[in-house]
Amino acid sequence: MRRKSRQDTVLGTARHEVLAGVYTIDPARSIFGFSVRQAVVSHVHGKFESVEGFLEFDAARPGRSAALVSIRTDSLDTGLRARDAYLTGPDLFDSSTFPLMTFRSTGLAPVGDAEFRMSGNLRIKDVELPLVVDVEFAGATRDSHGRNRVGFEGTATLQRSDWGLTWAQGPDAGGVLVSDTVRLTLGISAVRVGQEAPW
Repeated sequence: MRRKSRQDTVLGTARHEVLAGVYTIDPARSIFGFSVRQAVVSHVHGKFESVEGFLEFDAARPGRSAALVSIRTDSLDTGLRARDAYLTGPDLFDSSTFPLMTFRSTGLAPVGDAEFRMSGNLRIKDVELPLVVDVEFAGATRDSHGRNRVGFEGTATLQRSDWGLTWAQGPDAGGVLVSDTVRLTLGISAVRVGQEAPW
């Protein structure tokens, strides 16, 4: 767990009550990443470059907080163009038919100091299933442009076959199977509505 800076605040303080409200995700400072095991001993790492959405942040009553995250599937980047083209093509994400995948929260429960378990539904293509995300509150502050900003980090694990993503190999895999287990990592920075970042 990372050490909090002076700009960070402790969940439940009076300042957080002031910061409670609706925030829009800052796409330039947010990331939706993943990793999947390949060839047993190696991993493929990737991220989606286009992430948007909203957070409804209630610091005094975090259980009432909510999130909606939308990711463009054609913004996938694994560092290899041929692999990206295959993964976003009709055999997998089929980005031309299903340009977005979404996560909508259904509940939030505290599990520790600034740590929460967020329940929600992840929709990929035409399949929507429950997903639990472990979330850490990274801080709330007023940034150098005078905007109220909040940050969160999250992780989740899913079985891609549950969403119909059942490929076993890509054009670069050399016939080596790819694990069904995918680890997701999220880094979200969001700005209070009406104070969106200019870039």
